Amino acid sequence: MDDFLRAALAFPAVLFSFALVVVAAYWLLVLLGGADVDALDGGDGVDAGATGMPVTVAVSLAIVIAWFVSLAGTALTEHPWLRASALPVALAAGWLTVGLLRRLGRRLLPPERPASRGDFVGRTCVVRTGRVGGDFGQAEVRADDGSTAIVQVRAGEADRAGLTTGSTALIYDYDADGEYFRIAPYSSELDPYRPAH
Repeated sequence: MDDFLRAALAFPAVLFSFALVVVAAYWLLVLLGGADVDALDGGDGVDAGATGMPVTVAVSLAIVIAWFVSLAGTALTEHPWLRASALPVALAAGWLTVGLLRRLGRRLLPPERPASRGDFVGRTCVVRTGRVGGDFGQAEVRADDGSTAIVQVRAGEADRAGLTTGSTALIYDYDADGEYFRIAPYSSELDPYRPAH
């Protein structure tokens, strides 16, 4: 135990030993609810999904890896110059390992794409108004997560006759300027999202 403490408190490991104590105290605060995991993420400006991992996790990992490498360098070498060379090696090891883990995280866990109205195009909907015209109409559409939404819909003149309350229609386009969907009559038997009976 004395050898371990001597190595942990010798240069360059001592620099990371104190940083490791700060990291351990921070994560203890997180566990107790006194701090947020993304405290250093800059609020809305930096997204963990865009960088691969929260900044606090990246900094913590870099410190732990740098501490371990510098501790190994301190324990394995006696010469002061060799020990001093362990500092840049430890910093590089921490930096490179975190960068590799971030790239791996981005590849294995891609960020979620936010839902948009365009996601409803290609889905079926159920008309909820008495008629659907070129200037009026509402329909209910089901999202992937099972939730439903009432959306504004419009239909061309040739399609209006078959679109009354309760009829199933296909959403084939979204007009962003008017904020409505274009629909056409559709057989409910062909609905790929129809619940199995």
